[in-house]
Amino acid sequence: MSDLETFRRETRAWLEANCPPEMRRPMTSESDTYWGGRNAKFTSEPQRVWFERMRDKGWTVPDWPKEYGGGGLDRAEHKVLREEMAAMGARAPLSSFGIWMLGPALLKYGNEAQKKEHLPKIAAGLIRWCQGYSEPNAGSDLASLQTRAESDGDDYLINGQKIWTSYANYADWIFCLVRTDPAVKKHDGISFILFDMASKGVSTKPILLISGYSPFCETFFDNVRVPKSHVVGTVNRGWDVAKYLLQHERAMISGTGERGIGRPLGQVAADSVGSDDSGRLDDAMLRGQIATFDIDEAAFAAVAERAIDLAKAGQSHPAFSSAMKYYGTELNKRRHEILMSAGGIDALEWESDRSRGGARPRAWLRTKANSIEGGTSEVMLGIVAKRILDLPGA
Repeated sequence: MSDLETFRRETRAWLEANCPPEMRRPMTSESDTYWGGRNAKFTSEPQRVWFERMRDKGWTVPDWPKEYGGGGLDRAEHKVLREEMAAMGARAPLSSFGIWMLGPALLKYGNEAQKKEHLPKIAAGLIRWCQGYSEPNAGSDLASLQTRAESDGDDYLINGQKIWTSYANYADWIFCLVRTDPAVKKHDGISFILFDMASKGVSTKPILLISGYSPFCETFFDNVRVPKSHVVGTVNRGWDVAKYLLQHERAMISGTGERGIGRPLGQVAADSVGSDDSGRLDDAMLRGQIATFDIDEAAFAAVAERAIDLAKAGQSHPAFSSAMKYYGTELNKRRHEILMSAGGIDALEWESDRSRGGARPRAWLRTKANSIEGGTSEVMLGIVAKRILDLPGA
């Protein structure tokens, strides 16, 4: 315990000395997020300084092994770092599907060459990844995917289409599910493969959502040549990798349920409805809704922290991420419903800062996709019923 307290003091001192004041303020839009990648640009000097200092410390991925660019922290140390960053409001220095999804899958299923090739680049923000899972006819029933990889010597030729590929038009590489054996049961003929989005035959087309803003794309593969050595895990056993990665994806999406960008709901609502003589929000019904939401948000944050501890201890139920994903996305939808109610007529304003998704109704409409992407709420409830509650007929 004394060693951990020493680590806490040293961590707090380092963060105080190295986190710029600008990086301790709530984000105001998605553009405040640094995603890394070949073509990445910093939106401010403090953002660059914060990222580079955390990268050099190994704290973009604090709990990854040092040989792969991580910080080598154990479970308790990583928790201390999260707590100290939260206490000062420090932003994450790097957002990355490589960190949240691919990295854990590579650590578990990748061979040593794949780990050494990709993990340090993820940690350093050098490569931006996207996910090639869903297809036009394979969404909730993902195992029905038809994108095929046909053997051609030491390579595969990949043909097919993916959809809802988040940020595919900005990504450098893709982790992708392909069908390598169409003659077996649908779950048994899938492989998990990595390839460069700059490869000949890869193209993307953005999908515009009702909000007027979208990270989603259609992605097309036309005879894309990929070395067989890029398969992660065993050929035709990619479903094992896919399921493991989905746990991390759903945990990531559930994070939308924790406090989002900007100020607390009560402060935002006060801008529109004002405060009474005692400083309380001058709308009793809205005040009650926000108080209930704040309690639920705090409870969810506590459960999320516990989920992290259990996962790192190897004690987490494999389906618990589905429960978290369901509740987190529904909580985020509630947050934006309250913001719309609190804003009154001003919340109907549509045109401000469209490229950054700044208008309140755009953000509200975008939340509707949270309960669809990564598995619909209905599918998540089905998983909880079957695998956690063991309900009859589930």
